[in-house]
Order: sequence, then structure tokens, then C-alpha cells
Amino acid sequence: MKASAEPGCGEEVHPPLIVVVGPTAVGKTAVSLRLASGLGGEVVSADSRLFYRGMDIGTAKPSPQERAQVAHHLVDIADPDQTVGLAEFQELAYAAIEDIHRRGGLPLLVGGTGQYVRAVVEGWRVPRVAPDPALRAELEVQAERDGPAALHARLQQLDPEAAARIDSRNVRRVVRALEVCLTTAQPFSMQRTRASRSYRTLQIGLTMERAALYERADRRLDAMIAAGLEAEVRSLVARGYGFHLPAMSGLGYLQFKPYFEGQATREEAIAEIRRATRRFIRHQYNWFRLSDPAICWFDVLQSTPVEIEAQVRAWL
Repeated sequence: MKASAEPGCGEEVHPPLIVVVGPTAVGKTAVSLRLASGLGGEVVSADSRLFYRGMDIGTAKPSPQERAQVAHHLVDIADPDQTVGLAEFQELAYAAIEDIHRRGGLPLLVGGTGQYVRAVVEGWRVPRVAPDPALRAELEVQAERDGPAALHARLQQLDPEAAARIDSRNVRRVVRALEVCLTTAQPFSMQRTRASRSYRTLQIGLTMERAALYERADRRLDAMIAAGLEAEVRSLVARGYGFHLPAMSGLGYLQFKPYFEGQATREEAIAEIRRATRRFIRHQYNWFRLSDPAICWFDVLQSTPVEIEAQVRAWL
């Protein structure tokens, strides 16, 4: 078993941080609950979908019983019409980790949002540039009028390094990079430097054979539908949270829009969630690569949570 190899990870003066990553539906919640319960830990969520109140079923948010069993941080910290950006998340995560250490606990950073995990683990210096609604609206109009590729080409001209890292189809990230470039008159990539880390970090990756993971994701979606996912989305819309909001554009929510507007059937909406979930899983594996030597990978079909805990104990 290999720990993260960055400088300082073997020095006892640095407090430990356990990181649990992996694609959606792989079982991060179950493993993190086992580790936290057995090791006196608390979970710091690095899943951007769990920030928002009232979005419980579609995000597979830990249940009240699970959150009573183990303390969870950065869950239900904003309303769906608010935005928790990367810089704000990073500050909140560091504060939560520091608080857990101060009380003698073990923090577990858990989530599948790769950008958020790496911002904490690698100590990114994230640009503290406030959102500019007018500029964002202008850029979004351009993307809608000319297509995402045209917006990405504009970023390519201003900041080739950032453009190379950001998928042209991810309009939200392209808009944010352009917003920072245009607001500060400096390339977005130049402002995303890294600071030295202060944790002794063990990164645990959970994975399984892709076909089995897709099947598990399908079963989880069936359970979400049975639990009232459609009603949850309808309730959010009725409360004024439109699909234009970043929170409502996520997996399991935006796909209901054509159905609610009479442009698709319920079955078509659910089928699109299944397809989008598989795309999302592939995207997550691009962030968390099986070849990454900093991540200790466990196949959850071959390794039990008890076995994973035993190896974490040995590392600690």
C-alpha cells in the first residue's frame, strides 16, 4: 500500500488527512462511514452536489441516520440559488479539517468532484475573483448563440494553458476562466498556482469493473425514482429554483426540464439521466486516473470496507 508521495507526507509533524475518491455509485459513502466510525473520523464532503439544501434524493446525499452516525461537514450549506465556488469551498474545507484536527479527530475528505478534491490536496491558490453576473450573462449568450466551441476558442486566445485543461463542452468552467481573465487582465492559469501542503495524506480510490459500476448506477437511479426524485425536482422548480441555476443544472435535475416543458416523456427523461450518469462516470475517471501513483486503488468487489480500514490503520 502506497501513501501520497508529495513532500512531507512521511513526517509525523504533519497531521493526517484521509481522502476517499472515486466515481459516482461506487460506494464512497459506505466506505467513509466505516472508516470514520472505526477511526474516530469526521467527513468533509468534497462533492459539490451535496452543498445545496433540498437536493437530497438526486444527489444521493447521506441520510439523516448516516449523518447522525458520523459528523459531516459542508453538506447543506447553501440554497440552490446560491453558488459555492472553488475558492469558497477550499476555505471552508481547510477550516473544517483544522477544526477536526484541533479536537483530536481524523478528517476524511470524501467526494467525486475532482477539481474540489485536488484544490485541497494539492493546495491550489484559487483566484478570489467575485462573480460578475453581467459578464457571465454576456458569455453565456455568446455560447448559446455561437456554440460552446466558439467560447472555448476565445479562451484559447486569452489563455491557451487553461483552454487545454478545460473541456470545450463544459460551458460553466469556460465561462469562469474567461471571467477571471477578463476581470483581472491576467491568464486564469497563472492565478491557479499551488501552495505547499501541510497534511500527511493518504488518498484512497474506489473502483470496480465498468459494466458492474454502470449496473449499480442504474439500480441506484431506480431507487431514486422510487424514492420520489421527480417530486423533489418539481418542488424545487415550484419554489422558484430554475434550471438555469448551477445547482439545478446538475445530474438528475436538468434532465427533467424537457419533460416538465412537454418536450419529452418521463421515460425519455429517466433514460437521459442514465446516459448522463455514464458520461459523468467517465469524466470522473479522467480526474482520478487508475494510473495515478498518489492514489491507492481498491476494487470494491474484491476488497471489503473492513480490509480497507485495516490498511488505513497500518498507514496511520
